[in-house]
Amino acid sequence: MSRNIVITGAAGTLGSAVVEKFKREGYYVIALVRPEANEQAEEADVTYEVDVTDEHAVADFVKEYEEQFGDLEAIAMLVGGYASGNLETTTQQQLTRMMQLNFFSAFTVSNAFLPLLIKQQRGALFFVGARTAVEPKEAKEAVAYALSKQLVSGYAALVAEEVKGTDIQTHVFVPSILDSPSNRAAMPLEDFSKWVNPSDIAEAMHYALNTPALRNMTFTLYGRV
Repeated sequence: MSRNIVITGAAGTLGSAVVEKFKREGYYVIALVRPEANEQAEEADVTYEVDVTDEHAVADFVKEYEEQFGDLEAIAMLVGGYASGNLETTTQQQLTRMMQLNFFSAFTVSNAFLPLLIKQQRGALFFVGARTAVEPKEAKEAVAYALSKQLVSGYAALVAEEVKGTDIQTHVFVPSILDSPSNRAAMPLEDFSKWVNPSDIAEAMHYALNTPALRNMTFTLYGRV
């Protein structure tokens, strides 16, 4: 089986770290970036522009993927976004945007690739959760974001149940605060050394993929937050 990995959100802070890690480990990296956003995934072997919230665009990509590459070892679904706001200030528009970025981006890609993985009877799906989604105290100040990430974790559990009896892995990686340029700009007075380095998440994904005994795991990566 070829060592092919698909990485969505490959031009982002986390995406770049995951691309770099798997490329260094000898995988063939297929990067997905936003259409017309002028994004680069420089270390990837090949890059496609795909709107991963559009089920038709994703279906077209999966069809092309199977024709070009055949099998698949892993999918890392890293597209996402953040919005603050408590129950009183959260709007339906804000909730819809968070659902699109955080939930539908993962749901659409995973569902489209599942038939291929089931046919193979092996492979891995990597989802990104959030500490905010599992701790109500944290969720109070980011309601739309937390709800969208809760759906990601819930969906991952359903997928794990669906693929029981196969060698397909389904893992959720749950960081606290990711050390990224955008987070540093938003919270300039915080101690960045306590945050989660994107390379640590990339290492955890590589470890999970290369530990066959792991099946449906939640990896909490909270740093010192």
